[in-house]
Amino acid sequence: MKIYDISMTIHEKMMVYKNIDEKRPKIKVLKTFEKDHYNESSITLDIHTGTHIDAPFHMIDKGETIESIPLEKLVTACQVLDLSEVEDGITKKHLQSKDISEGSFILLKTKNSYTNSFDTNFIYLKKSGAKYLADKKIIGVGIDSLGIERGQKNHDTHTILMSQRIIIIEGLRLKDITEGNYKMIALPLKIEGTDGAPARIILMSD
Repeated sequence: MKIYDISMTIHEKMMVYKNIDEKRPKIKVLKTFEKDHYNESSITLDIHTGTHIDAPFHMIDKGETIESIPLEKLVTACQVLDLSEVEDGITKKHLQSKDISEGSFILLKTKNSYTNSFDTNFIYLKKSGAKYLADKKIIGVGIDSLGIERGQKNHDTHTILMSQRIIIIEGLRLKDITEGNYKMIALPLKIEGTDGAPARIILMSD
């Protein structure tokens, strides 16, 4: 079995959404080993830092919070779709050529995976693509950008997916992953009452 880590590494100079400094993690390491014989660290972290899972509460005021998402939907088979040739955004037309089954968890690999800096013109999932996936009755979708949408009025992509209880993962790293089927383990931090959480996500293949 081969294991692929498709998570971003959290550090103070990492890529953050729109390069907003307030969103950068703050890590403090207390190097006290010589004095106290241990080291201890603390971190200040935005919920949507790096690879993370959105909860419905992010866009739906009375939606479920992150600790309510069933683990059965996050430890599951998944399908990686290579859409590296897409410019601007992923539409229904791009997805129609792929074999997507009902109940699938879909990961969207784009040219986003080939950069470690934030691009304001990142590839995202357009409204028609979100509607197509919702109609396919998938259980979840992940993408290799820090946002699954890009300045859409009314947050159409998020709301279309979340209204159908489709899980959204953002910030994946899929550069070294080929299109195909995998087993996914996606575990968000178990934080009560929040609209999402950072996650360590791995893929496994035989």
